[in-house]
Amino acid sequence: MRMKCSQILMECLLEQGVDTVFGYPGGTILNIYDELELHGYKNKIRHILTSHEQGASHAADGYARATGKVGVCFATSGPGATNLTTGIATAYYDSSPTVFITVNVAESLMGKDTFQEVDMTGISMPITKCNYLVKDPDQLADVIREAFAIARSGRPGPVLIDITKNVTSSEADYEYLPVSEHGRHGRLGAMLRRSSHDLRTPEPDHSDIDKLLGMIEEAQRPLILVGGGVIRSKGAVPEFRRFFETLNAPVASTIMGGGACPGNHPLFTGMIGMHGSHASNYASSACDLLIAIGCRFSDRVATDPVSFAAQAKIVQIDIDRSEIDKNVETDHHIIGDARRVLELINEKLPAHDYPAWKADVFSHKELIPAEDGKLHPHHILDAISELTGGQAIIATDVGQHQMWSAQYYHFSRPGQLITSGGFGTMGFGLGAAMGAKTGCPDQTVVLCTGDGCFRMNCHELATLEHYHIPVVIVVFDNGTLGMVRQWQHLIYGERYSQTDLDRGPDFVKLAEAYGLHGARAKSVEEFRAAFQDALDRGTACVIDCAIDKDAMVHPMVPGGAAATDFLLD
Repeated sequence: MRMKCSQILMECLLEQGVDTVFGYPGGTILNIYDELELHGYKNKIRHILTSHEQGASHAADGYARATGKVGVCFATSGPGATNLTTGIATAYYDSSPTVFITVNVAESLMGKDTFQEVDMTGISMPITKCNYLVKDPDQLADVIREAFAIARSGRPGPVLIDITKNVTSSEADYEYLPVSEHGRHGRLGAMLRRSSHDLRTPEPDHSDIDKLLGMIEEAQRPLILVGGGVIRSKGAVPEFRRFFETLNAPVASTIMGGGACPGNHPLFTGMIGMHGSHASNYASSACDLLIAIGCRFSDRVATDPVSFAAQAKIVQIDIDRSEIDKNVETDHHIIGDARRVLELINEKLPAHDYPAWKADVFSHKELIPAEDGKLHPHHILDAISELTGGQAIIATDVGQHQMWSAQYYHFSRPGQLITSGGFGTMGFGLGAAMGAKTGCPDQTVVLCTGDGCFRMNCHELATLEHYHIPVVIVVFDNGTLGMVRQWQHLIYGERYSQTDLDRGPDFVKLAEAYGLHGARAKSVEEFRAAFQDALDRGTACVIDCAIDKDAMVHPMVPGGAAATDFLLD
């Protein structure tokens, strides 16, 4: 069937099961936005108009993380497209499956410094899994199908499709093709038929599995480290839980692995690394076998790669071969999808137990902070957990509140913690929470943010209000850039340069200005009442929580130090 390419794009999105798009229109993308009205696609695909393209990019990312489906974002050329770059990089570093669709100037105007022209494929190349510039109308459907397959396959990640404006107004032949057939036709089919290109995950080497089982038999102090690869791998979490419960060994987590092992599980030692628990960091330094699954050993995990797990044989299991030995040298590795690798291990793994080792590790568990009558971060997170039955999706921005959330909220399932782990994006949380709630309307979504982060993209409150997206926003308000101040306090001789946030806005009045409810909390009782009220209202609400300016994240291991060299204890 012959049709306009803007309509072909919409049909291809429907092929993929897309039900929501986040975006912002502009001159070059108008043919696509016109198509929403022209043939009634707005009744099939919900479009969320955000306040800024960055908010749209984070919302598509949050939608993907919460649902496991591919998130989709639209933007126009020039600054519209470049405003996506922070969101694209955030998705890239955390392996979030997203497709970003931008429209550039007409092909005849490219390379002439045309109004709002930008080389978006060049800009996004280092921060995408793959990107495309579509100049041929006949290639559009194939490119879209290929882009979605790449975004969701293997190690997931963002893909960018930049389309010239003249293509969106051109016509081409289109025939509906179900997703199950995409791998047999067109560009994607041709790519999969070539031996050098295969989106399917290769079967793990069974001899590598046997070698790991032998290493387990020899170990007396094993530690399991779970990362985001287990969260991203569909169906991996049940296999992972079977694995660590059969091995019956301590389990530590990176921040991106939150939810793979329930936070209240008796084998869970907590987060590892710079702001990891004493138990996790001690276990990494004392173990004789470290099994890392879906973990890339970033500098926040292996603060000193040379001394990290120095007494252990290190085994790395990852779907991405490029991550093997990149940051920490391993003694053995297994390439494969986490779910499949764990299935093969579980088929042969006998039950184990290490009572003395576990007793040693868990003797290093932190005590609950002493009460002093003030509102502390753990009070806030304990109340959120209690009042939501521990089932809320928690989105965060970056900084102290992010670490407190990881430490004190017991995540129990994949997609329950939505945070910027790799890129550390301030301003990520509000858009991400919005996307998560849009994708999971029946679940409670809470944004835990800081007063510095919230300022960055608080204009998305307009989006929450307009579309009636009931996210509860909890601001950990200490009047400072808390994590930066903590570093200044501990490392820079208490020289607090440019970290005081002694200025507006009044967050309660800001919420009211956007037509939302705002509340303040200075005590545990006030917070509990405000949070319960927000849940009862069923609308987006902002709760401004006054916490101590000098509250710190405990413990802290500085970059470059060994895991047990706590600067802050």
